[in-house]
Amino acid sequence: MKLILTSDVVDLGNRGDVVDVADGFARNYLLPRKYAIKANDGALAAAENIRETRLAAERKAKDLAEAIATQLVGSRVVLAAQAGDEGQLYGSVSVADVVEGIKRFTGIELEKSQIEMDESIKAIGLHEIQIKVHTDVEFPLTLDIIPA
Repeated sequence: MKLILTSDVVDLGNRGDVVDVADGFARNYLLPRKYAIKANDGALAAAENIRETRLAAERKAKDLAEAIATQLVGSRVVLAAQAGDEGQLYGSVSVADVVEGIKRFTGIELEKSQIEMDESIKAIGLHEIQIKVHTDVEFPLTLDIIPA
């Protein structure tokens, strides 16, 4: 059965895509949950508009992500934390601390989900983390953890 997706469906397609699926999958899952509508001439024209709008929004999001990346690439963010004499932190630097530090240091607001850290930082010094602001835009950022 030929359908037009009205919302993103994992492993099938994105909003506005025209897909061909089994009749049972369409009748029992996609259509009752309003994830898709049947494809006809009028619906196909509407689907094209939906798809163009989605693509424009994706392009805008990627351009914004690239602008953020150009501002942050090569920069070093300095964070102060309480530390002992041997350089071990009393606590740790978490993702929330990194988000706050980037905002304070550069003025750029990131989401916690955009920062990839294997584990919390527990020592002073230079640490490299990954920032993923878009599915296609990922870059490293250097954190300089200093004793407060």
